[in-house]
Amino acid sequence: MAPNPPPPEEYPEACREMLMKFSESVEKLGENLFELLSEALGLNSNRLTEIGCADGHVFFCHYYPGCPEPDRTLGHTKHCDPDFLTILLQDQIGGLQVLHDETQWIDIPPVEGALVVNIGELLQLISNDKFKAAEHRVLANCSTSPRISVACFFTTHFDPSKTLFGPIKELSEDSPPLYRETSVMDYIDSFNTVGLGGVSSLARLRL
Repeated sequence: MAPNPPPPEEYPEACREMLMKFSESVEKLGENLFELLSEALGLNSNRLTEIGCADGHVFFCHYYPGCPEPDRTLGHTKHCDPDFLTILLQDQIGGLQVLHDETQWIDIPPVEGALVVNIGELLQLISNDKFKAAEHRVLANCSTSPRISVACFFTTHFDPSKTLFGPIKELSEDSPPLYRETSVMDYIDSFNTVGLGGVSSLARLRL
């Protein structure tokens, strides 16, 4: 969707205008969130946007059909998002869970009109573990209605840039860098090779 969106005729006609408007709105929201996250790290408010965290975003649209035997399957296995930040729009069906203290799955019930924001592994990397990526999954549902969600990933993994990202220097002055530098492309290649449920690509970069 950004920085190089497809031409409008490539969008499905039924949701073309809506997707384009939503992309513009979620991009502005992401920029605001990166400003707040920069300040939370004790940095200048534009620090995360300066290094490229908001340079691109993509949509992943999910359709989970109703399942007559949800206890026999999963909608989406546990994982952390391979991006800087995720903004999730979900319907009212539910099923999203986040792992708490590495032991307990907590339901994230939908709130009408609200968005869910996840920290991604690339933000954990550049923050030198000041922020932690949220491990989550989606349960299959027994509803007769499908679950539909739209996840906006702030990442540039469709861009061939070889820009390297590593722990921000200001955040590793009091503690050594915890990760090696990587490009987004190399990180995504590693993520796709490992697959979900395997050893985290972030763990492979740990020093």
